[in-house]
Amino acid sequence: MLVDPTIPAGDAWNTWSDRPAEMVFLPLGVRVTPVLYAASLGKATTLAMMRDLLPGRHGLHGEAVEFEAEHGGTRLAFAYAKRDPWTISGNWKDFHRAEWGLRFWVTICLSTDSGEEVRFSQTDGAAVVRIGSRCVALASRETPVQVTGHASVEALVADYDAHGYFDIASRSTAAPVIALRFNLEMQPHGAFAAAVADTPELAIARAEAAVADAGRAVGDPSAPPPLATQTGRHAGALDAVRDVMGWNTLYDRRNHRRTTAVSRIWNLGDFAVWFNDQTYAALMTGVFDPALGRENLAVAMASATPQGNIACLLTSRDSWVDRSQPPNGAFIAWTMYLRSRDRSLLDLAYATFVRNQRWWREHRDPDGHGLVSCGTDEVGAGLYKGTHFGARNETGMDNSPTHDEAFYDPITRTLSTLDVGLNAALALDAEMLALMAGELGHAEDAAEFAVLAADTRSKIQSELWDETRGLFANRQRSGGFVQSVGPTSFYPLLCGAATPEQAASLLAHLADPRTFGGEFVIANVSRDDPSFADNVYWRGRIWANVNFFVWQGLRRYGFDAEASVLAQKSVALFEQSWQDRRQCGENYSATSGEITDRPDNDPFYSWGAMMPLLGVAEVMDVGPWNGWEITNTGAPVRLGPVASPIGAVTIEVEDGVLTVLKGDAPVFSTGFHGRLSHLVIERGMFSLLLRGTAAQGATLRVAVDPHRSLVSARLGGKTVTPRVADGWLMVDLAAAASGDRLDLHFAPSA
Repeated sequence: MLVDPTIPAGDAWNTWSDRPAEMVFLPLGVRVTPVLYAASLGKATTLAMMRDLLPGRHGLHGEAVEFEAEHGGTRLAFAYAKRDPWTISGNWKDFHRAEWGLRFWVTICLSTDSGEEVRFSQTDGAAVVRIGSRCVALASRETPVQVTGHASVEALVADYDAHGYFDIASRSTAAPVIALRFNLEMQPHGAFAAAVADTPELAIARAEAAVADAGRAVGDPSAPPPLATQTGRHAGALDAVRDVMGWNTLYDRRNHRRTTAVSRIWNLGDFAVWFNDQTYAALMTGVFDPALGRENLAVAMASATPQGNIACLLTSRDSWVDRSQPPNGAFIAWTMYLRSRDRSLLDLAYATFVRNQRWWREHRDPDGHGLVSCGTDEVGAGLYKGTHFGARNETGMDNSPTHDEAFYDPITRTLSTLDVGLNAALALDAEMLALMAGELGHAEDAAEFAVLAADTRSKIQSELWDETRGLFANRQRSGGFVQSVGPTSFYPLLCGAATPEQAASLLAHLADPRTFGGEFVIANVSRDDPSFADNVYWRGRIWANVNFFVWQGLRRYGFDAEASVLAQKSVALFEQSWQDRRQCGENYSATSGEITDRPDNDPFYSWGAMMPLLGVAEVMDVGPWNGWEITNTGAPVRLGPVASPIGAVTIEVEDGVLTVLKGDAPVFSTGFHGRLSHLVIERGMFSLLLRGTAAQGATLRVAVDPHRSLVSARLGGKTVTPRVADGWLMVDLAAAASGDRLDLHFAPSA
């Protein structure tokens, strides 16, 4: 059953089920289900597939959900809004009819997973169901044309399919499913609401009160509650991440947990968890809600095996425990910690990722050299176990041409090649584990992992660098480099393995349209490789997670301009399919930028949102290289609310002045243009690093805490004297140079 009484009240109503158009009150397992019937088709639909919808806005907590639906050529707009944790309102409006409205029916159903009887009161004009001591009521603004009762929603669909709309045999006022039926001739714009209370009368009263709000026009910006948004620079990027995460967050009833799925489209069973995909979902949901981000990270770690590795894939139908995926988890966990400053997140993640790091080195380095290959162990019964393809799964790039020259050794159970992307991930993982260990007070572990990270970086730098081509590449353990190269050639930037000279050569390849440059980037194999023309999956197409990691590498090396170009191109590529079609691709064509030029591609895949995530990060980011960082180019922007080390904040730039707000209260503001990095705001300290230029007369203003007094102020290592005016502590930045640090220290007032 789809029931979880422990879900936070603010999350209770949401699109939890495998029907994306259905709202579920999870603590009670109550469902409000729209069903459409088109006489032209003689068929009804529950809009059970994501492909049946054009997904609109979706708050992560179900606070606003909007979509368009098409059935038999008729198109309608739907919207839900959560007025309080216990009450939702909804409405529909037709905007294109393919048949006479009398023959197109909109039905709103009330049912429970436990099968309790729902009763419809003719007097109140509402349906009510009691579950234990709680009651849920469904009311509508318009009087239903008729009310029918059914054993299940599927039985309602079957009734429509068998008898059409011109039938009264199923009329009922008591059944496991009560269906309020409307048609577009009589109700082209309808409104309804559902409410939870502890008596039927209270539930009905709450539902009826909410119906008035539900009656506002679909798309009316004043109707839904506000959501996290981004306007101005990279407008809509945060909105897109929010919507993709919102739509793909559902309830895994097999494992009794909420989770952000890789997709609602793939049919892989009751649940499916790819390790890396789940960590990416954790990172992105954590931008809005650190608690949900933590839950997604826990889902990823639940795939850990007794052997030490984290399973590549777990579904209700199969378990790939014989292999893993690139060890990106510690990087994700550390980045999430830097944003939330929740030390319990490190406690949750550390031991599992330590075992995973050690497993890689014990199981995937058959000659003990210090660099690893991908493989597949003799455990479990997973599909493709013990095969060349199964081993390739460990890179996450199953059919990449970089594997074409590798052979599978059944003795070592590994491929013959050293994979540059996999080893870069392993080095980064060790580095992040060292940071986590240091934060948790595990000094010996911190030293161990720092040494491992440095050793792996050194070996990547010296052994996986192809001087002839001027880039990193996979190579045979026996010596020779493979011919095909992909964006993982840039991953040594991510782990810090590239020398300055190597990094400069990589930049040239990244910009060269003959290899990895161009309008649509980054192709997953060099454009001059024969396999680029295959244009299938990892052979030539563009992947959001790859762009994300290359962007991270560029930022680590201080290649900010190149990183901004990559972010701009990534957001533009994403917007091409998102703006009108609301598609978020599993991957994209590197020649046209399209998603569905390949019919097997998923057009609403969670990690596709890592493209617009770069547009968010170009305004505000939290990460290992620059800490909490905000960028002010002078161009207008509004971003938020988003999670930060001080809680949810909103970033505004107006007339060139940056302001950071917590709620409605300003925290600080400045006219400084550039990057404000390593930002620390605590009760006793305000600190940041300035990288950019200060306009004439530019200041930094910090809101005065009446309970604290300034004890020292230093800018660029020199003592400065701020002034106080109108509730602000003001520091003159006219003499500030790029690279200067501002440090303000406070003590409790006497």
